[in-house]
Amino acid sequence: MTGGLRPYAALLGLGLCWGFSIPMAKLAVSTGHHPLGVIAWQSILMVGFLTTLILMRSGRFVLRPGVLSLYLVVALSGTLVPNLFSFRAAAELPAGVMAIVIALVPMFALPIALVMRVEPWQPRRLGGIALGALAVVLLVGPEASLPQAGAAVFVLVALVAPLCYGFEGNYLARTGTRGLDPVQVLWGANVIGVILSVPLALGSGTWIAPFPGFGVPEAAIVGASVAHCIAYVGYVWLVGRAGSVFASQIAYVVTAAGVLWAMILLGERYAGWVWLAFVLILLGLTLVRPRAVAQAKAA
Repeated sequence: MTGGLRPYAALLGLGLCWGFSIPMAKLAVSTGHHPLGVIAWQSILMVGFLTTLILMRSGRFVLRPGVLSLYLVVALSGTLVPNLFSFRAAAELPAGVMAIVIALVPMFALPIALVMRVEPWQPRRLGGIALGALAVVLLVGPEASLPQAGAAVFVLVALVAPLCYGFEGNYLARTGTRGLDPVQVLWGANVIGVILSVPLALGSGTWIAPFPGFGVPEAAIVGASVAHCIAYVGYVWLVGRAGSVFASQIAYVVTAAGVLWAMILLGERYAGWVWLAFVLILLGLTLVRPRAVAQAKAA
């Protein structure tokens, strides 16, 4: 494959991988596993994967006091809180709807960025937020044909996740990563995640004993963790290779892939209102994402 095509292949492959984690998360929680137990095991697995990766790259683990607050904020806003709400909603909502909701991250990130003065005001981006809001209205409306009566409220529960991710992105944009690369930040955040989630899961009786009766839900936890880790590390590579503006287009692929994987693996089918919300989200992403001043050379 030529160098010019490699970033496009990576964009597609990483988006498919990231989207795959969405139906995996639903499989993990829809059979009765509590979100807190799933979060604990996902954090453990992520620490294992990232530790191996860091040892292969540099062997440098950073735990100095100055970065612990960074790890804590990323752990809470990037993993623990959003996953707690997202996994709870995933037990009640189709995975495809969850994929559409997650795509709202840029639409939450923009108003937060304006308040934090991270991004400049641009009128066209307000249109993107409006389209995202309209998509949410369609998803919670009675015509959306969600699987259970009262499931619409879980769309609102699911919105906590993109709100948290929007805050996390702006926090990192404003404060920086204190000299750490993204893999080190993700490792430290998941170490904090293990420290917080494992005692909570054990104390609340939601701990998952994985080996007795290891089956599809437990395999889904592993699958979601592996997919997320690969996608995140690959995304970091893509940003460095092709630029942040090019890499930001992965949001389109993740949303479409999440819907596609849910249809293939879970047999989901959606009403016309859900498809309309899907289209509105994609149009909103086009308006919200920043325009490139100078596109990085994808070589």
